[in-house]
Amino acid sequence: MPARLLNPDPQSPCMTDHASEGAVADAGVDGARSLDAKLEAARDDLASFDGVLVAFSGGVDSSVVAALAHDALGDDAVACTARSETLPEAELEDAKRVAGEIGIRHETVTFSELDDPEFVLNGDDRCYHCRTMRLGKMFEKARELGVGVVCDGTNASDPGEGHRPGLRAVAEMDAYSPLLEHGFTKEEVREAARRYDLSVADKPSMACLSSRIPTGVEVTEARLSRVERAERLLREWGFEQFRVRDHDGLARIEVGADELERALDPDFAAAAREHLSEAGFDHVTLDLSGYRTGSVSPAEEGTDDPDGERGTAEAILDADYPVGE
Repeated sequence: MPARLLNPDPQSPCMTDHASEGAVADAGVDGARSLDAKLEAARDDLASFDGVLVAFSGGVDSSVVAALAHDALGDDAVACTARSETLPEAELEDAKRVAGEIGIRHETVTFSELDDPEFVLNGDDRCYHCRTMRLGKMFEKARELGVGVVCDGTNASDPGEGHRPGLRAVAEMDAYSPLLEHGFTKEEVREAARRYDLSVADKPSMACLSSRIPTGVEVTEARLSRVERAERLLREWGFEQFRVRDHDGLARIEVGADELERALDPDFAAAAREHLSEAGFDHVTLDLSGYRTGSVSPAEEGTDDPDGERGTAEAILDADYPVGE
């Protein structure tokens, strides 16, 4: 059954079909617009278009945009997922499933970021080149379908979250970001997903596979493939928040703080070493700091490491560590 907005408050004017615009003007606490008002305003904006194509990863942000668009436009809303080497197969299957939950038409486009030498070089602006190519394919598909507007899932929390060069591509290509336009924070996006009863409401963020490769280390199909295989294993073993960082052949496993104890189990260590070695890694390590976003990005590496030494297996293996007397 297609997703429909659930009504947490029968008295809420925004939870009725097409509430009056006056509800939007009156909403808010301490001057901030309420989530009800933001949902209604976003739906109204989307309904003003003849049709939209949503750049759809199946994550919580793009899923809420897709649900809003389908709510506002019905069959004139389309969700589109870009297939490439940087998208895990499991994420593509998840996107198809979530599109089915919403009831929105789902299309795919196929391309390769590895065709762009600037992307392969993996500089500070890798995400800019990736997002430019990805959105370019979305606009091509939109033109093919006769759709004039491409939407993405950028939300109001994204601009303040560190190094995000991909946001420049969104602005340059004039994609419409309804969550950003109407001030949805990340937590409000998750609450909106709960109201639509979407299964991805609490899904952890999942950046593309190239984000596992340190800045300055070339992105190759072999590296992407072994990262995907390693993370598929962690998913199958029941971990929920994780990354496998590829430091030129050294796997650095990050898991959420609440899952770190499981990862310290000797049986897990043995299994991880065996299976990740089979996937193509020379060394397998566990990061005791746990999962954190952007831990191989320029913003996290800082300026005291100009040569990018954090990104090499040799630097990690050869470091001088203090020992007891």
